[in-house]
Amino acid sequence: MSSAHIDAQLIPALQSSGLKPLQLGGRELLPIVQGGMGVGVSAQKLAGTVAALGGVGTLSSVDLRRHHPDLMARTEGLNAGEEAKRQINQANLEALDREIAGARERSQGRGLVALNVMRAVSEYASSVKRALEAGIDAVVVGAGLPLDLPDLAQDHPKALLIPILSDSRGVQLIVKKWERKKRLPDAIVIEHPRLAGGHLGAARISDLNDQRFNFDRVIPECLEFFRKAGIEREIPLIAAGGIRTHDDIQRLQGLGAAAVQLGTPFAVTQEGDASDEFKRVLAEARDEDMVEFTSVAGLPARAVGTPWLKAYLKIEHKLQAVAHVKSRCTKAFDCLAQCGLRDGFKDWGQFCIDNQLAAALRGDIKKGLFFRGAGSLPFGDQIKSVRELMERLLTTGPAAQAAT
Repeated sequence: MSSAHIDAQLIPALQSSGLKPLQLGGRELLPIVQGGMGVGVSAQKLAGTVAALGGVGTLSSVDLRRHHPDLMARTEGLNAGEEAKRQINQANLEALDREIAGARERSQGRGLVALNVMRAVSEYASSVKRALEAGIDAVVVGAGLPLDLPDLAQDHPKALLIPILSDSRGVQLIVKKWERKKRLPDAIVIEHPRLAGGHLGAARISDLNDQRFNFDRVIPECLEFFRKAGIEREIPLIAAGGIRTHDDIQRLQGLGAAAVQLGTPFAVTQEGDASDEFKRVLAEARDEDMVEFTSVAGLPARAVGTPWLKAYLKIEHKLQAVAHVKSRCTKAFDCLAQCGLRDGFKDWGQFCIDNQLAAALRGDIKKGLFFRGAGSLPFGDQIKSVRELMERLLTTGPAAQAAT
């Protein structure tokens, strides 16, 4: 292992931080992973910059065509139906190729470039396969159990496979199932559903505060399982959810985590791929502004209580009361494998998540769904660069406070 994959200016900061580097994929990296955020929030600019500094930069696979005017022009105005879905999916795969190539170029061979794919999306398998063919370093999968990920990646043994889970039971299940396929996770993200943003790894909103998700419980439980299974040095754990400071990282490494993953603090950086208004909404939001609700994907979710979300939640019960199975998606982009709106699930969300997330990407506060994690951000409501964020996270308490 060497520090060749970390930006030279950040090596002294890491060495003086008291933090351990992340050993992953034969590389020594900063112990900082940027979470994948869709629609379009983490694309090549953000992911490539994070990787160039020596972290793990993560693209989100969902609807990346929105960053490519020619692909949007090709797919706008399509009527709902199978042909529209085919054309949009093809455009998104083209966009995925472009975004991976762009992120890899920006990374300059440092760090790692990953792709986050939601297990809940209908094009999960094709996105994974296309990314692997395009040379992605790692595939990260959440919003469902990726039991079939080793099968999808069987022709790409060097690609890193990283599931996102929330408790030790899920970790044990994945490890045991994958072992039968002669593959172990290269790392596992442990995401705390009470603290993270976006879709959350709990069955119901009422489960978000369950003690089994607490880092000081789930990390030791996982490490003990690894020890008993004889694989304790083979699978790094990456803690995710509400991590904001150097002290947070140090505490989690003390529990046995190898690294941490942050989403919202990266989403609001200068290099974040969303609009300035998107960043402002997230940066200015406080914990009391957060709203928890059930997504159209059937998962608990956390977002800023913007005008659209508040208005939707006021009438959600009425929409759910009349929910019914549609013959097809009423929108051109039929994105989810199971959808509350299309499939008539009365306890699930009743809106088009792609439309609302795309509006947020543009900064449309009247129509947008703005996912955000809990906790105040490292720079408050200021918009700083990825490098400044990395430096802040690697700086111990007093110096970090003085830099504010």
